[in-house]
Amino acid sequence: MAERNVEITNETGLHARPASKFVQKAGNFKSDVTIIYGEKEVNAKSIMGVLSLGVSQGNQIKIRCEGEDAETAVEELVDFLKEQMEEG
Repeated sequence: MAERNVEITNETGLHARPASKFVQKAGNFKSDVTIIYGEKEVNAKSIMGVLSLGVSQGNQIKIRCEGEDAETAVEELVDFLKEQMEEG
């Protein structure tokens, strides 16, 4: 298992287009990918789950991956979020 915290910096948060791209990216990994935000935990490969979190700019989320490619998945997803959020 691997996990890391990441701050959402994009002014629209993790909604619509950024969420969709993130779900697609998460789907590329064999590991189970979970986003933890506050008391909620959702499958990061589910667009409805990700959108249900309502993550906004400045919020911290935790990405947790469990499986054979967990370390790689966490690193790539955190990097993806940082790059995606910078693009807006």
